[in-house]
Amino acid sequence: MALDQHDKAAGKGPEKGVWKSGKGKGRHHTKGRQLVDGPWEEVRALLGEQPRRADLLIEFLHLIQDKYGCLSAAHLRALAEEMRMSMAEVYEVATFYAHFDVVKEGEVPPPALTIRVCDSLSCELAGAQALKAALEDGLDASEVRVLRAPCMGRCDTAPVLELGHHHIDHATVEKVEVAIKAGHTHAHMPEYESFDSYAAAGGYETLKELRKDGDWEAVQDKVLSSGLRGLGGAGFPSGKKWGFVRANQGPRYMAVNGDEGEPGTFKDRHYLERVPHLFLEGMLIAAWAVEAEKVFIYMRDEYPAVLEILAREIKALENAGIVEAGYIDLRRGAGAYICGEESAMIESIEGKRGLPRHRPPFVAQVGIFGQPTLVHNVETLHWVTRICREGPEVLSGTELNGRKGLRSYSVSGRVAQPGVYLLAAGSTITDVIAAAGGMAEGQVFKAYQPGGPSSGLLPASMDDVPLDFDTLQPHGTFIGSAAVVILSEDDSARAAALNMLRFFEDESCGQCTPCRVGCEKAVKLMQADSWDTGLLEELSSAMVDASICGLGQAAPNPIRMVMKHFADEI
Repeated sequence: MALDQHDKAAGKGPEKGVWKSGKGKGRHHTKGRQLVDGPWEEVRALLGEQPRRADLLIEFLHLIQDKYGCLSAAHLRALAEEMRMSMAEVYEVATFYAHFDVVKEGEVPPPALTIRVCDSLSCELAGAQALKAALEDGLDASEVRVLRAPCMGRCDTAPVLELGHHHIDHATVEKVEVAIKAGHTHAHMPEYESFDSYAAAGGYETLKELRKDGDWEAVQDKVLSSGLRGLGGAGFPSGKKWGFVRANQGPRYMAVNGDEGEPGTFKDRHYLERVPHLFLEGMLIAAWAVEAEKVFIYMRDEYPAVLEILAREIKALENAGIVEAGYIDLRRGAGAYICGEESAMIESIEGKRGLPRHRPPFVAQVGIFGQPTLVHNVETLHWVTRICREGPEVLSGTELNGRKGLRSYSVSGRVAQPGVYLLAAGSTITDVIAAAGGMAEGQVFKAYQPGGPSSGLLPASMDDVPLDFDTLQPHGTFIGSAAVVILSEDDSARAAALNMLRFFEDESCGQCTPCRVGCEKAVKLMQADSWDTGLLEELSSAMVDASICGLGQAAPNPIRMVMKHFADEI
């Protein structure tokens, strides 16, 4: 209804509220958090000239977290504006990953220093809980924040903590105080074989020869005949993957799973901090075999030294003309164990929450950006180089207890010399303990975890089983990533199982109810003075049958193994 000219001239209009009644009408800005110029300029400066692609969201969140120590609501709003994404999309990714500190309006930002104390089984056996309590009592909470954290892949030097990005091995309060006083919050760089040293010894000659006139199927046959299987834990015959990926029309991608998050596992870090180019050459051989247009390396955030090594050496490869700039895309995880599952890792590479995908389709058909994708573990690619260079006999030539090949066992717990030991794949736990210098002084062997918490616990009496693929399944467990943790008579199998379930409770992505709720209920039931074994078994069956991915399907193993082998404790 228009006003007549007389009313307009007199400055009259409709009565107040007639046109703008109702909740929210008449606001001076849009709904939701408002864009603030200062934080927006800060975010734009951090991102620089980088493309504002959705798959780089996690990388950009790291930039802000590293610079400002947290992710403020204003910075998240500014990032959403830059990325042309909704605030909800940015927020859900930021809050999914443990290493991002989201600070809402009115909340106090975290202190400048954060200490993450590892509470995985090996560190708990070494006194992590007492260490965390002592740090909380002895440090000013307004200046230093002390958090519990999952495995950092340094189980051989337990207990371990991370001060900023500096890991303190065999940690004590005194070591922490010295590091804080010295401002030592950055990663210690180990000595490793650089590109120049590796190339001088003939490195990358195999790759160059294959690129020149190699037959990918012949290489695949060589890898198959070696018996190499996926060493991330799944154990799938490595060469077969190449054919599956090649069977699908391109463009094709490759993803390296460096998210070594299974507690007790540190073999990938061991090799990457010493001979990174054995892995990198194997990676490029596999990428050549499937004609990958790009390679993504997904490396866990808990390995800052490895991330720096890889960044340096990838640059060296580019400078040497072995790869084009940008062909290898190094991505940094953000503290989510679930991203060790290959489809969850791919979701994370795409800049999203690490939620496992329903399968089929498998990632060899529909992987990164919906394209066929080859996924390999770090150690697997380390062996690809050696097989192509030395022949399949480098693995198949070793035989023990009817098993062929070699395994890198990450050994920790109550042994004299924890570490990574390369042994025959048919080795028993007796052989593994002997390689690690025997039991620690005064300790009597009681139980062992053969392949991370997902594998549960076996009693010392089962000391004649070869620790390899397929040999442990008849006993209700598996070798997984060969993360061996040794318990002594001083330790409680029941307490160890509870430690494992607490880890799964924390790390469940929450996508499916059987895993999300099942882990939580299991932890509560396991804290009772006496376990309700019937109810726990019913819960375990539901989790195994109905969980989407391996986390929920394997989480009940510690429960079942304790009920079977250590019934006197429950």
